[in-house]
Amino acid sequence: MRWNLRLTAANKGVWKASELQRSLAEHGLVISAGKMSGLWSGQPVSLKLEDLDVICVVLGCEISDLLIPEPEKVRRPGEETGRQAAVAAGPAPVVVPRRRDGRSLPPT
Repeated sequence: MRWNLRLTAANKGVWKASELQRSLAEHGLVISAGKMSGLWSGQPVSLKLEDLDVICVVLGCEISDLLIPEPEKVRRPGEETGRQAAVAAGPAPVVVPRRRDGRSLPPT
């Protein structure tokens, strides 16, 4: 997912993080300057769903305006690269069943 807060805010006429921070506070979401800076200029590590609701209300936007899916970044089965491909290409280990009491199993 790509975080798209800054562009969404600009499209709604909000050009400064401090302006958005004040609007969020008016709606009950008080965010520190440090966290606001991270939301404004970077990709947040975590964000509460309730906070996303408030951001959407303040900006008059949908969640799809803030979060842009990037499915091309997801590794799919069979798409192995680098070290994973080398490990997968090696021979599979032979599994030999053994009894718990130490005796050998009968021949097959």
